[in-house]
Amino acid sequence: MSPKLPLALLLMLWPGLAFAADVSGVPKIREADQIQIGNSRIRLSGIDAPSVDQLCLNTKGERWTCGVAARDELIKHTDNKSWTCHLGQTDRRGRALARCEVDGEDVQKWLVRSGWALARVSHDYDADQAAAREAKAGMWQGAFIAPWDWRVRNKKTTILGAVKVPETAHAILLASASGPVAPSPDCTIKGNVNSSGECIYHKPTSRWYAQIKMQISKGTRWFCSVEEAEAAGCRETRR
Repeated sequence: MSPKLPLALLLMLWPGLAFAADVSGVPKIREADQIQIGNSRIRLSGIDAPSVDQLCLNTKGERWTCGVAARDELIKHTDNKSWTCHLGQTDRRGRALARCEVDGEDVQKWLVRSGWALARVSHDYDADQAAAREAKAGMWQGAFIAPWDWRVRNKKTTILGAVKVPETAHAILLASASGPVAPSPDCTIKGNVNSSGECIYHKPTSRWYAQIKMQISKGTRWFCSVEEAEAAGCRETRR
């Protein structure tokens, strides 16, 4: 038998080798923790950032689009530079989990320390999260729901904040979860997932707009612009 094992056999014996790959390039930043480089769809590992439809409260107790801000601040910070992402396993949505860096800077670490994401699963960024909370940076300036809870929020959802969470925070942040109520007058584009798993967006002028029932359990979400919907990977309805 040849001492050189076939590549396929090596990958079976040492699964970690299957993920030992890097991807480099200027990414399309879909959300603060979701990017695309070439044909590679990438989810930043070890953190969870707010989706573009997530709302937070500022220091005055007013709602603001923190998910959009997180994405836009990351775009501004990385300034159209090339990223290098160290790919790991693939998640259930077909995205590669990765640690990414720009000019040697850990992107995940910057996001957490700047208050635009929370540490999750890994404890690598716990100190950065504590620093962000202390500095009232990003989402920590007021009150917010953890990104993973925002997607399935209900009346028992925990509200986070830097110091004391306003008594009205729960009612205000959950207001956009009540079926047909849009998060703000400027965010009226509806997004839903069809039977093929595609995200479809419907503008108020779309034929089936009124028939789309906004329910978190059904995977629906509100968008503030066509650009946001398309950046999240949705396409416009054909009807």
